[in-house]
Amino acid sequence: MGCSSCSTGKDGQPRGCKNNGTCGTDGCNKLTVFDWLSNMTLPNGQEPFDCVEVRFKNSRKEFFRNKDNLTLSIGDIVATEASPGHDVGMVTLVGELVKVQMKKKRVEYTDENLPKIYRKASQKDIDIWQAARDREASVQKRSRELAIRLQLQMKISDVEFQGDGSKATFYYTAEERVDFRQLIKDMARAFNTRIEMRQIGYRQEAARLGGVGSCGRELCCSTWLTDFRSVNTASARYQQLSLNPQKLAGQCGKLKCCLNYELDAYLDALKDFPNQDERLKTKKGEAVCQKVDIFKGLMWYAYEGEWANWFVFTTDQANEIIQLNKKKQIVTSLEEYALDLSNDTKTEFENVVGQDSLTRFDRPKNKKGRNKRRRNKNNKQKRSRNA
Repeated sequence: MGCSSCSTGKDGQPRGCKNNGTCGTDGCNKLTVFDWLSNMTLPNGQEPFDCVEVRFKNSRKEFFRNKDNLTLSIGDIVATEASPGHDVGMVTLVGELVKVQMKKKRVEYTDENLPKIYRKASQKDIDIWQAARDREASVQKRSRELAIRLQLQMKISDVEFQGDGSKATFYYTAEERVDFRQLIKDMARAFNTRIEMRQIGYRQEAARLGGVGSCGRELCCSTWLTDFRSVNTASARYQQLSLNPQKLAGQCGKLKCCLNYELDAYLDALKDFPNQDERLKTKKGEAVCQKVDIFKGLMWYAYEGEWANWFVFTTDQANEIIQLNKKKQIVTSLEEYALDLSNDTKTEFENVVGQDSLTRFDRPKNKKGRNKRRRNKNNKQKRSRNA
């Protein structure tokens, strides 16, 4: 973790701020923006930018106007305008970089209807805000029970209370349209607050809940990934991956976002490869592509009807044969062009420290040799007694 409150303790164990990404130093949040202009002063006569960036629970960030010219810095708790009442959040960015972030998020900083910051949060505001956040777990459990009782096909994945506790936003996922009018009435009666329902996708749900992926690390969507690009099975085909839904699907049930990370490198490498549907025409018959090794630049072909006998070619050799076929020239056979890949017998690992093999107990024991040594030992003992 980058923040001091999440660093390693004296005993080597991670301490953890236990605030789930909302610690005061803002170093363990995936939406943290580094202020590289913090040690620079403004030119003479230029007024500081009057908008600030405020972060709320999870991945919600909004921009507010500082009309009262409050002295704010990163990490300050502020009370902001909301409808109704006010909300409480943490300042994550101030200064000229806020203008860059607003332009990136396509928010007009000249908009007069931009919400404003009321004040720095007092201790009373923070206590109310913390008490509202402590209720979220129990409210979420109770709301799920109400949805199950009404037999609604939906899953309430998260609850977010407004800073003053006057409104609760319920995030849910559903495959079809859900009529939750009766559910809102029951929840308003049970929780005595204003209710807002907001539907999210399965990837947004995984980002909010978090978890560990098949790679052994935390989910990308819950640590640093903020934009969810579409992923299709073509990405797996280009990378020669098995189309196994259990291996390609992430925790959200959709295709893993990491399938797109190396896709561009594979597409660049595949530009030198001929189309795998192209057949090589020879006098012995037509050959079909069976396998491709993108990293080594090799292709394996086999004659029709002789699928067990493969011949390996480089991409240049395969392209050469295809060009000859286009000129209506047929090569004699694949054996003239095929490579002879001898097995690499180079030892990659050598035991230089004298460690025993892990499979030494798997070797079968020689019972005959053991019995012979036992008989020789017994004979020696008899001779010594007779002497």
